[in-house]
Amino acid sequence: MPSISSLSVSLFASASSNSTGRKTSFLIVIILFLLSFNGYAQSKKDLESKKAQLHKDIEYTNQLLKQTRKSKSTSLNQLVTLNKKINYRSELISTINGEIVSVEGELGTVSNRIDSLDNRLTALKRQYAEMLVYAYKNQGTFSQISFIFSADNFHQAYKRVKYLHQLSGYRLQQKEQIKATQDSLSGKKHQLQEVKYEKTNLLVSQKKEKKQLDREKKEQVSMLNNLTSKEKKLRADIRKKQRQEQQLSARIEEIIRREIELAQAASRKKSAGSTTASVSNTLPKKAEKAASPYVLSTTPEAIRLSNDFESNRGRLPWPVEQGIVTGSYGKHSHPVWKDVIVNNNGLNITSSAGAKARAIFDGRVARILMVVDKYAVLVQHGEYFTLYSNLESVSVKAGDRVSTKQVLGTIKNNDEDGRAELHLEIWKGSTNMNPQNWLATR
Repeated sequence: MPSISSLSVSLFASASSNSTGRKTSFLIVIILFLLSFNGYAQSKKDLESKKAQLHKDIEYTNQLLKQTRKSKSTSLNQLVTLNKKINYRSELISTINGEIVSVEGELGTVSNRIDSLDNRLTALKRQYAEMLVYAYKNQGTFSQISFIFSADNFHQAYKRVKYLHQLSGYRLQQKEQIKATQDSLSGKKHQLQEVKYEKTNLLVSQKKEKKQLDREKKEQVSMLNNLTSKEKKLRADIRKKQRQEQQLSARIEEIIRREIELAQAASRKKSAGSTTASVSNTLPKKAEKAASPYVLSTTPEAIRLSNDFESNRGRLPWPVEQGIVTGSYGKHSHPVWKDVIVNNNGLNITSSAGAKARAIFDGRVARILMVVDKYAVLVQHGEYFTLYSNLESVSVKAGDRVSTKQVLGTIKNNDEDGRAELHLEIWKGSTNMNPQNWLATR
């Protein structure tokens, strides 16, 4: 049987030599856990934010559909809005799935760490038990005194006294610390299980709503059949609308071309009147580095406005307080008749009846246009232009300075379903651009 001296020294030596390593490993485990949990929390926060926005979008499409159901006739906009709602709902289900996957991943990580701590705790308990058993068998005063006085010198004897006092306390402290950590992680595991349960219930709820949407798709088929019965008239309306948009685009291009000519003429006149000043000296340094000349910006203020507009790409506010995109930019097939190709120079944004059109950036009203029985407002932002058309009335006039989100006019309501649809275009000089790349993500 080993002596108390050899057992005590070996136990303490083991504790002392591994103390730093265990503490370091323990700290690393906790730090990694906190870092991963922070990443999980951030991801969860993003998913919840996206889910909240989708809930708002779905609720708004519901409001629009309720408005259109009051109309006896079926319109293309009803069909497009219903499709939009289905897309929102599917995206919402996908988002909740992402939350569940994230929670399950974190749950597995925490479970693995708890198992690891359990193994460590078991080992420490075994070592501690062995120490207690041997200490009990050798608890006589003589054995302890013999262990102390068998030291080679006074310093070693003093250290052995400290060993005897600290060894048991050290093991107990380690056990309690790991047990507390285990309890903490168990609490986290329980918390994640609750979140998983909650998200699973939400997914079940969303799947039920998806079934409801499947029923709405059947209603959509019926709606489509109703539209097919008046296909001839609707196709004629589409062609008429496209002709009007082409005419409007041609007028916009002509206006911008005229603005460019006036700006160039003013620049030539200014150059002719000053033989000592150069154009480069009149422009800010930012303008000198530009890839293309500032044709429409003849003043430092106009150049700054162009730069500010450009720097806000992807962050510009929407031209309506609430709305959904029901007509995307560019050439694409019609949502009902795939053989019909729609060429859209901007975005069509559907909003509630009586909605107001708002400027998406500071600028100057360049022109008020009349397209058949509807108004259009063209706002200049240095080198850029924004067009807001399909307005029933306007609240600004040519030459007015407007600020971001300032009301420009009231959007005309659709005769068929009573909703308002705004047409928005963005131009850089005479180049047409996709507004969706400029507006903030909702």
